[in-house]
Amino acid sequence: MDYAFDILDFSDDSPAAAARRRGWIEAVLRGFSEDRPDDDAVERWVKHYRTDAVIVRGAWLPEGEFGAGPMPVATYASLDKTLNAGRELLPLRMITDVTTSATHRRQGLLRRMIEDDLVDAVAAGVPIAALTAAEATIYGRWGFGPATFRVGVEVDTTPGFGFRDLADAGRVELVEPADAWPHVKAVFDTFHARQRGSVAWPAPYEDMHTGAWDPSSGGPNRKLRAAVHLDATGTVDGFVLWKPGEDHTVKVDEMATLTPQAQLALWSFLGSMDRVAKVTFNLFHPDDPLMWALTDLNRVRTTEVKEFLWLRLLDVPRCLAARPWSAEGSVVVEVDDPQGHAAGRFTVTTNDGVATVTRTDDEPDVRLTSETLGSLYLGAVPVRTLHRAGRLDGSEESVRRLAAMADLGEPAYSLTGF
Repeated sequence: MDYAFDILDFSDDSPAAAARRRGWIEAVLRGFSEDRPDDDAVERWVKHYRTDAVIVRGAWLPEGEFGAGPMPVATYASLDKTLNAGRELLPLRMITDVTTSATHRRQGLLRRMIEDDLVDAVAAGVPIAALTAAEATIYGRWGFGPATFRVGVEVDTTPGFGFRDLADAGRVELVEPADAWPHVKAVFDTFHARQRGSVAWPAPYEDMHTGAWDPSSGGPNRKLRAAVHLDATGTVDGFVLWKPGEDHTVKVDEMATLTPQAQLALWSFLGSMDRVAKVTFNLFHPDDPLMWALTDLNRVRTTEVKEFLWLRLLDVPRCLAARPWSAEGSVVVEVDDPQGHAAGRFTVTTNDGVATVTRTDDEPDVRLTSETLGSLYLGAVPVRTLHRAGRLDGSEESVRRLAAMADLGEPAYSLTGF
């Protein structure tokens, strides 16, 4: 079948264009088994996409075919924000809202849209792409590798929950989510500038974090609550957003702080709320000090570890120069990339934590795929682990040298789903 591929202009308010973009939104929600949108949800979606200058792609049945109309059989969207690579905030192509109708799978629809979009990103000078995947088996073929992991925890806050020594000169205050937003955004922006692996928030986060809109219900989020931590000078240096759940549970939606003291103070606040026996959070920071600050470390239980941010390098020299390195050395890396964007041999020479990367015809010391390079980029997986898994080829000496250069002590972390 000859599908009709198109890029929608969300700024076009003509009746035909409005019908098509509503059909596109309905197709996305159908693909994720969500309810049909009402007019307010459509308006918010359009507002967010206009704010972020989102590129909206789709595939439609050709006119005259049974089932043809404004609703596409495949959807795809992308926008450009930034990734904290460690030494630089890199321009990032963020991919979202990818769906294919159950009746039109395995027809190359996603392949066409994702490959067109990656070519567009390269032409625009965007060096790296990212997505958060619903399934872990789809995107490796396009060079994406899991680069950060989402850790879920359950914290037992029944009587006996307490800290060894909670020294905090500041205080925690409850604030309405809408009033908290300027402080939440300011803390996150500072956090994003500091935290390797962080991705900038797209436009919907304001509506979600103020409770104005809940994507899962399509209406206001009346359960959302907010608290902020103020340091000794009265400056906000942390926040937590949460919802009360069933069986005396609190579910944390988002938490970010600028100091360990603020982090522990917010956990103390969550653990001391009346009629709360359990606090859950599925984006627990890998360096969160909570467990080791408690009198009983068994109060913190890990419930899941799952891949979160997937990365795909498009400009290898630029990306490798934007991340930190742990040791001085030199290694020739060969990247196999079926789409060609990251393919080639590169001499990586590091000095004082900075890499110089040049193309070369020298024999490689290490060989890997673009997918594996995506997983190595933020240091989420040690070099030797991938070597033992058969994902990276090279002599023991070359692998040790690359590991000394590339493995990083501080973990990467991202709060941003999209």
